[in-house]
Amino acid sequence: MNTRDYNQEIKDTADHQYAYNFDFDVMHPFMIRSFSPFFKKGSLLELGSFKGDFTARLMANFTDITCVEASEEALDSARKRLGEEITYVHSRFEDADLPRRYDNIVLTHVLEHIDDPVALMKRVNDEWLEEGGYFFLVCPNAHAASRQIAVKMGLISHNDAVTPSEFLHGHRCTYSLDTLERDARLAGLDVVYRTGIFFKAMANFQWDKLLQTDIVSKQYLEGCYQLGHHYPDLCSSIFLLCKKG
Repeated sequence: MNTRDYNQEIKDTADHQYAYNFDFDVMHPFMIRSFSPFFKKGSLLELGSFKGDFTARLMANFTDITCVEASEEALDSARKRLGEEITYVHSRFEDADLPRRYDNIVLTHVLEHIDDPVALMKRVNDEWLEEGGYFFLVCPNAHAASRQIAVKMGLISHNDAVTPSEFLHGHRCTYSLDTLERDARLAGLDVVYRTGIFFKAMANFQWDKLLQTDIVSKQYLEGCYQLGHHYPDLCSSIFLLCKKG
């Protein structure tokens, strides 16, 4: 029996926000940049659209978009913002009944919230991903430099811990490249490319403060993005590109 309150999980807590400006203003553009060389023409399914911020960026590349979101409040916000050009499905992924397969499926910073992540990715592989299509999978990285610093500071017990604040926001695990690829393969997916997105040595709340100043330039952000390709294990997020297995 499902007892999770998805509307409550998206609310900020006293010491942790559900989403930061760093996510919207820095990570989202770099995710699109990482994805775009692999986008297939045709349809796109976004699993976990939140309030539509990333969806709005995807609309620059796709006209046939379906969004599945468990939080009714978040989905209503997305609908008001993006209009009726999108097909909206209010459902848990476990219960979603989708009518077709999709050429592109995007799951960004969502899998760590799922009670049974392998089962969800098995649905992606077996039911939803078109032959020849791509599954774009991104998760926060347990080994991000900023997180490892927090462990050394004694703020987090170990790299892949789920902190109390993260748990309140629905996190159920914290992935690294090896464990993420393990679960993708267990689900039957074929992992064809792996990398990190954005070398990150500071926490999100620290980045939010820096982004309000002129300390960090666009060139510095670009440098962190480029450096991430050399050190994927130290990046803010990890990215697997998968095909139907």
